Amino acid sequence: MAGYSEQPPYEHGSRRRIGILVTNLGTPDAPTPQALRRYLKQFLSDPRVVEIPRIAWWPILNGIILNVRPKKSAAKYQSIWTEEGSPLKVHTERQAKLLGGYLLSRGHTDVEVAFGMRYGTPSIESGLNSLVTRDCDRIVVLPLYPQYAASTTASTHDAVADWARTMRNLPGLNFVRNFHDHAGYIDALAGSVRDHWRREGGASDMLLMSFHGLPQYTLREGDPYHCECLKTGRLLAEALDLRPGAWRVTFQSRFGKAEWLQPYTADTLEQLAAQKLRRLDVICPGFPGDCLETLEEIAIEGKEIYQHAGGGAYAYIPCLNERDEWLHAMADIVMPHLVALARPAASPADMAASRERALALGAAQ
Repeated sequence: MAGYSEQPPYEHGSRRRIGILVTNLGTPDAPTPQALRRYLKQFLSDPRVVEIPRIAWWPILNGIILNVRPKKSAAKYQSIWTEEGSPLKVHTERQAKLLGGYLLSRGHTDVEVAFGMRYGTPSIESGLNSLVTRDCDRIVVLPLYPQYAASTTASTHDAVADWARTMRNLPGLNFVRNFHDHAGYIDALAGSVRDHWRREGGASDMLLMSFHGLPQYTLREGDPYHCECLKTGRLLAEALDLRPGAWRVTFQSRFGKAEWLQPYTADTLEQLAAQKLRRLDVICPGFPGDCLETLEEIAIEGKEIYQHAGGGAYAYIPCLNERDEWLHAMADIVMPHLVALARPAASPADMAASRERALALGAAQ
């Protein structure tokens, strides 16, 4: 290998920590066509995201999509951008910081938390480097994708592996694969719906659960995403005691002409509009934090589709974001990994003695 990345020198007798890297999909640095072009090029160049052979996909991406889509996407981002920046980045950063506090309150004093994005900044590489410089020799990677998909969770593994190839002294790595049926996650979702119902004066006629879509072939090829979405939907309906016919699972964000997972959210909204419901509630259980796909595609565009087709009251239920139940669930999700990576606590005297022995044998520090 040409060389490894520079790492902090190992110091004998120092306390080693466990790191947690919270990851998410990513976001452009600004709601501008230029920033969107950079972001989309990285995102759509990932072979996990677009499985078309490179020789066929490259001319389409660089000759058409990157010359047309950035301007349209920038306008969408502008409609949901905040003073703090991209909602997805804001919520991911907050969740990571609060997770550290929740774990500290449980007595985990030797845990460091960072966050990184698969595409855009801060990168997964920068998050991992941050943990290494904070003396973390064991790291838990927590992708904020409740349902596993090759295009999201597995792509995160790819990014971590790319970073690992540059490291000489590699930390131990544990991955959270999914949490689509985790009891704390389901309880947090149910709590957010009940809070919404209390504010609105009661339950709606229909709870629509919209998940991000994937091409249909991913299901045929064995990707478990579709099944895990359906299980999340069923468990949430059971937690809310919803009767059959009072809830539906749909899939949004279709792109291109290929067949995607169905039923489509947009088509379902038009169909439900004809039923003249008293109120339609929509929730996105595949997104722990609000982002473009929830705030613009569902809360704004979805409402326009529904009401333009003749529907009445329409309410979007926000993502879990920084809800207390969700942060406790995050802590519960990583807890088994922390237990697996834990070591017996060494006393200051033991660490000092270890350092003295190493120095006596010729260690530099």
